[in-house]
Amino acid sequence: MNRIELEPNSTTESQRNGDAQLMPTFSAKRIRLAGTIIALILIGALIIGFLPRWHQRQTTMADMNQLAIPTVSVVSPALAKSESGLVLPAEIKPWREASIYARANGYLKDWVADIGAHVTNGQLLAEIETPDLDQQLEQAKAQLQLSQANLHLAETTDARWKVLLKTASVTEQEAAEKAAGRETAAASVAADQANVRRLEELVAFQRVIAPFDGTITIRSVDNGDLIVAGSGGQELFHIAQTDKLRVYVRVPEPNASGIARGQTATLTTPASPGRSFTARVTTTSEAISTISRTLLTELEVDNSQHQILPNSYGEVSLKEDNTAPPLTLPSNTLLFRAQGLQVGVVRADDTVELRPVQVARDFGQTIEIRGGVTPADRVITNPTDSLVDGAKVQIQAVSETVAAK
Repeated sequence: MNRIELEPNSTTESQRNGDAQLMPTFSAKRIRLAGTIIALILIGALIIGFLPRWHQRQTTMADMNQLAIPTVSVVSPALAKSESGLVLPAEIKPWREASIYARANGYLKDWVADIGAHVTNGQLLAEIETPDLDQQLEQAKAQLQLSQANLHLAETTDARWKVLLKTASVTEQEAAEKAAGRETAAASVAADQANVRRLEELVAFQRVIAPFDGTITIRSVDNGDLIVAGSGGQELFHIAQTDKLRVYVRVPEPNASGIARGQTATLTTPASPGRSFTARVTTTSEAISTISRTLLTELEVDNSQHQILPNSYGEVSLKEDNTAPPLTLPSNTLLFRAQGLQVGVVRADDTVELRPVQVARDFGQTIEIRGGVTPADRVITNPTDSLVDGAKVQIQAVSETVAAK
C-alpha cells in the first residue's frame, strides 16, 4: 500500500496559535470582572448593613436630644376681678366696754340690774353692805373731833403766850413752842379731815353705778356674796356700749397703702345671712405688725337697731382703689427658693426666666400676684425643683388663661 503522508495544515496551526494567545487575555478580563462584581456585592452588603444602623443611631441621637429638652405646660396670668375687693375676717367689738369691780369690802346687799338691761350713766346697779368701813368712818370722825379740840386749845394757848411775851412774863422759846404746837394741831386736823373724806368716798362705793350708757352683758354676783375690793376680787358686772361698734381687721402689707380714713366698707355676719352693713374706716395703727405683717385697721359701724351682736365674727369687704388690678395664677406655678417665691416664665426663644413674685392673697388653688409677671407671659405649671434660669424647654400645650378670682 502506498503510504500517504499528509502535510500539516498551515492555516489550522496558525489559528491554534492565535487562540492560544487570546486565552490569557479573556481570563484576565473575566477575573477582573468577577472581582469588580464581588467588590460591588461586598460594598452593597456593607451599605445595606450600615445604613439601618446609621439611621437607627441618628434616630436614637435625635430622641436623646429630644428627651434632653424638658417638656412643660404653661399658663397665662389673668386679671383679677376688680369688683371682688379685699375680703378680710373681722373682729366686732363694742364701742366701749368695762368690767365693774367693787371699791369697798363687804357683802352684796342687793343687785337691781340683770344681764340684758339697758342702763344709763350713773344708774344704780347694786348695793354693798360695808360694816367694817362704816366703823372706820365713825372712828375717823371721832378722831377729827379730837384733833379739832386740840387745835382749839393750841390756838388759845398760843394767843395767851403771845400776850405774855409782850410783858416779858414768858421767854421767846416758850412762845415759839406754843406757836409750833398750834401748827402741829392744825396739821393733825387737816390729816384727819383727809382721812374722813377718803372713808366717805369709799362708803359712797357702797352704791355700784354704771360708768356710761350701755347694756349689762355679765352679772356674776348675787345677794349675800362676799365682796372683795379691787381687780383681784370678783367681777360684779360687765357693761358694753353697743349703739356703735368697733370693727377690727388686719390688712395684709401689700394692701396697706390702699387703706385711708373715711374709706367705706361692707360688713357681713353669719348671724345675719343675706344682710350687709356699711362700715367706715376711722383709724389705723399706722404700723405693720412684725408678727403677722399686717396693718391693724379700725372701722366704725352703726348698730342703733342692735342688729349686730358685739364680740361676734364677721367679714369686711374693702373696695380697693387701684388702677392696676392684680393677676391670678394657679398655686402650682410657684417655686419656693431661698431667694423667695419665684415663677418660671418661657421666653420667645423657649428658654426659662426665673422671676420673683409677690403673693397678695392665697385662694387655695389660685393665688393673687402683685408684680413680676404680665398677662402676656407664659408661666410654667408644676415646675421641677431643678429648673434653672436659661434652661431650654419645649411647650407641650398652652393652657387657657386662669379664671379671675
